[in-house]
Amino acid sequence: MPAEPQRNRLPFEPSKKRQKQDKNTNKSDQQQPAPKKPEIKSPNPEIVAESTPGLKTQDMAIPKVVSDRMAQRMALFCGVPTVLGMVTFIISYVVVNYGWFKLPNVAVLLVSIGFFALGVLGLSYGVLSASWDEQILGSKLGWQEFRTNWGRMTSAWRSARQKNV
Repeated sequence: MPAEPQRNRLPFEPSKKRQKQDKNTNKSDQQQPAPKKPEIKSPNPEIVAESTPGLKTQDMAIPKVVSDRMAQRMALFCGVPTVLGMVTFIISYVVVNYGWFKLPNVAVLLVSIGFFALGVLGLSYGVLSASWDEQILGSKLGWQEFRTNWGRMTSAWRSARQKNV
């Protein structure tokens, strides 16, 4: 298997991977008791990050600058198509009500579903197209950032899948 290319780590990304315990070790080799994991108190117990030595919860959280950038992009890339999906109903109502021309119901349905689907995709694109580095703003459309973040995400999926196998 080729070596994984070296990449820059994000400030909130853990820098060390935890070592797996060898399954072939005898129980007699494990004389030392396992160290206790420090408790991480979180307002939402469902969002408790796995404790990593040397990292605090604040270090693993997404920085406010990055999360604000993601929220702005999500609002833009999701909000515009969603508003257009709702406006589709209003425009079609006006067109049919004034009798300008006959609109098939299926056409209105498909156009509105298309805009709402773009809104759903816009949520994901908004998160992935934002620069995850605090100092770098990124481009307006964020295509390069999307490609970088998508690569990070797929490599994390692959490594998680290999750990489970």
